[in-house]
Amino acid sequence: MKKAFCVWKDVYLVGSAEISHPYDCCVYLIDAGELILIDAGAGESFDKLVDNISWLGFAPEDLHSIIVTHAHIDHMGGLAPFQQRYGVSIIAHTLDAPAIESGVGIGTEFYGVSYVPCRVDLKLDTDSSLKFSKYEIKVVHIPGHTTGSIAVYLDMEKRVLFGQDIHGPYYVALGANPKQAIISLEKLINLGADILCEGHFGIYQPASEVKRYIEGYRSQLRSTTRR
Repeated sequence: MKKAFCVWKDVYLVGSAEISHPYDCCVYLIDAGELILIDAGAGESFDKLVDNISWLGFAPEDLHSIIVTHAHIDHMGGLAPFQQRYGVSIIAHTLDAPAIESGVGIGTEFYGVSYVPCRVDLKLDTDSSLKFSKYEIKVVHIPGHTTGSIAVYLDMEKRVLFGQDIHGPYYVALGANPKQAIISLEKLINLGADILCEGHFGIYQPASEVKRYIEGYRSQLRSTTRR
């Protein structure tokens, strides 16, 4: 199994299908003075994620918050144990918060795993700035994959974008909205990120490759919605 690694400066990959559990999304760690996780995996890899954080030299007890990009089980299954053991604050968009707090409509049936509902401590309803000791983390609402999908970015000489599931899927039957997604992907392109930390397919850089990657999925959606 591959190991956790530094993406750029204070950004690390600590979880993925390759380094924590096959069901997991990519789980990222930001050392913002306080330790911030972007997503929490599907829930089967809590101990492995903790081990990876420790292996990188950080104390899991210093975890401050988890920003949940959207309410699908592969991104939020590990929330409850992190909240229960370390008292982390859960941050999500207000439109996806009900699913996080109830466990309804999060896709557990596709993975055959259980989910423990947990409290969302900070519910965002607009694009927001979260200020920590070392960095100001920006959160942008990007509906399309889910109604409450969010992306996260911060500037640390290079602009690092946590774009979540840019690749989709954007199935209407599963609650997606392809037309909204096109607008959201355009919003991400306009951020001009130098590094993209994607929700399942890892790291893309430099800026030209980030733009190419996002534009590719925007083009696919445009062709699909014209039919």
